[in-house]
Amino acid sequence: MADGTLRAGGKVPSTRALAAAFGVSRTTVTAVYEQLAAEGFIVTAAGRVARVASQLAPAAPSKPGRRAPPQTTLSAYGRRVENMAMTAMTSGKPLRVDFLYGAVAARDFPALAWRRAHQAALLQHQHRLYYEPPEGDASLRRAVQGYLARARGLLCEAEQIVIVHGSQQAIDLCARVLLDPEDAFAFENPGYLMARRCFEATGAKLLPVPVDDLGLDTTQLPEDRSVRLVYTTPSHQFPLGAMLPIGRRQELMRWAARRQAWIIEDDYDGEFRYGQRPIDALHAIDTQGRVIYIGTFSKALSPQLRLGYLVLPPELVPVFRQAKRLSDRHAPVLEQRALATLIDSGAYERHVRRVRRENERRRSALLDAIAQHLPADARVVGTAAGLHVVLWLPMVRQQDEAAVVAAAREVGVGVYPVSPLYAGPPGRKKPRPAGLIVGYASLDVEQIRKGVRALAAVLHRLVHAGGQGRAVQQAGDFVEPLPRAPGRIAQP
Repeated sequence: MADGTLRAGGKVPSTRALAAAFGVSRTTVTAVYEQLAAEGFIVTAAGRVARVASQLAPAAPSKPGRRAPPQTTLSAYGRRVENMAMTAMTSGKPLRVDFLYGAVAARDFPALAWRRAHQAALLQHQHRLYYEPPEGDASLRRAVQGYLARARGLLCEAEQIVIVHGSQQAIDLCARVLLDPEDAFAFENPGYLMARRCFEATGAKLLPVPVDDLGLDTTQLPEDRSVRLVYTTPSHQFPLGAMLPIGRRQELMRWAARRQAWIIEDDYDGEFRYGQRPIDALHAIDTQGRVIYIGTFSKALSPQLRLGYLVLPPELVPVFRQAKRLSDRHAPVLEQRALATLIDSGAYERHVRRVRRENERRRSALLDAIAQHLPADARVVGTAAGLHVVLWLPMVRQQDEAAVVAAAREVGVGVYPVSPLYAGPPGRKKPRPAGLIVGYASLDVEQIRKGVRALAAVLHRLVHAGGQGRAVQQAGDFVEPLPRAPGRIAQP
């Protein structure tokens, strides 16, 4: 039928004849004919000969050689996403010591408590299995409401909370709901690249706002009439680590009221402040309902859990619920109920306190190793909170960041450049040195020390020995050789 041997409208051999010709059961041939009829290839009727469907056109003969791919037509959104430069996912050669920021230690996860809570949720009697409300399970929203009041000084109603698939979906919903292509948005510079790309994907105009030692420089917030929102990380600026002081917080609130703009507060690791209690959320001083608060469980529990939440001004709740419903209906219900049990029982906050102590120990090991092994002019910022620091290297030019990263990876150490987090070309006033983002939450103390020693050797050879190859050769003495897995081919 496909190549025209059996023409449209032509007779099909009888089931009896075809069974005899191929030496198979007539029942088999009958089943095949029934399937062909169901799919529209043949037309059958009681007492009549089956025929090839008249609307079936013969396929065009294939031409030798490689077939050209079909022409792709994308939407404006699709074209913007296609052309975005994104940081690569981790892959390829395994690393002995990976200072990957955003990663947490698997051994820190409260596996036993989670298993008990998850099993209880699984065994909970339900009359039926159906979709839940898009804003999330009521038990988790109530648990998050209480937790935010205790831990972040944030008072809200449970009805203002929408449970999402991590902070990334929260940011994406904010972008889709609040921005049009003709709008503009203010954004910390440097800042979280994945958030910036979400806002840029809408077609809105990026207005970078510089960050200094105190966080977002509120004196440089744009007065552009098209600006609709500002994205900020006030409790622990990403990546530089500053905490936005009260004066700038108040100025940010006044700017938002004046411009009738939304403030997107991303509190991605607010639980992890060392030496003092966590800083209250910006949302806590919002008296005009301009702040949209984003929280996540990725840093305290696991990025693989994909659970986060939005705290919305009441007037935005209905539209965000609808947008969430259109996106994916709702977050997984069993995981929501298990997490609610963890929070209500106090197990989650005990876990956070324990992990905070562990991460403080890792942070101290990192700072001690940097002070001991790296050049004296190396500068570390963002140490008061969070799960990463930024390491500035005045002895290395900014354009050589990639060489440092590549040389470190060759000896099995993963570090990550800070430059991709800046919007636009480097400023003309004061060129910055090379910078690395160094995460420590997934490593143990010995790994941290070993990784810093190897990085120190790489830096020494790159700066003084004049070449990446010699840097790799010498730095390799500081890390154990990677095991070669039998039969495994390295990814390109």
